[in-house]
Amino acid sequence: MTTDVRALVAIPWRHQPSRMVAHEATVARYRELLPGVEIVEVDTGHEPFCLAGCRNRGVRLAEERGADVVVLGDADTLPEREPLLAAIEGAATSGLVHLPYTAYHSLRADGTAQYRRGVPLDRCNHLVVPAATSGVYVTSPETWWACGGQDERFLGWAPEDVAWLICHRTLLGSEPVRHEGRVYALHHQSATKTGPAYEQAVALYQRYMDAAGDETAMRALISERAATLGVD
Repeated sequence: MTTDVRALVAIPWRHQPSRMVAHEATVARYRELLPGVEIVEVDTGHEPFCLAGCRNRGVRLAEERGADVVVLGDADTLPEREPLLAAIEGAATSGLVHLPYTAYHSLRADGTAQYRRGVPLDRCNHLVVPAATSGVYVTSPETWWACGGQDERFLGWAPEDVAWLICHRTLLGSEPVRHEGRVYALHHQSATKTGPAYEQAVALYQRYMDAAGDETAMRALISERAATLGVD
């Protein structure tokens, strides 16, 4: 990474006992890979927790602090050095969001236990999650808003990542840029995938699916979101 690119790492985070080990490992990982880069933890106070809202807030913090690029890193996902650095470099000028991986390794309980015992990440038991688009985003603030940011009506466990990908494809005319490498998702207690918030999220996601490829419909959906939430 050149010294000309100013980066900020924003980690969505709300304390939960089952997630502490993964959270601490994630913060330590970014301190190791990006020494001297500011790391902030973000919680918007939504109930249930709103990952999309935290990511949007992380981008606003990057703007406020004069960063060229923001790394939006989930509090359980560890990137590799070279793909991360390449993504930061590329995101500063490409006009697209970058993903610092081509393979998403979910370590689950057994792989996470191996990692905690000192087994190198690339040797830990894992499940490869095909076509993953979550975990770590690297973007300029301008690019994030150009593809609509993420929809803060997605609360709790929700498909905000895939809805965002549909926006990126539709509004920027491209897939996110991927960099050869892996990210490693550590195990923790899973969020509930039932109840009113989940059902609303599934219905909202279907609306993004329906608007896929239609720029006018997508922009209308984003405008509706802004009006509903009272944000720009």
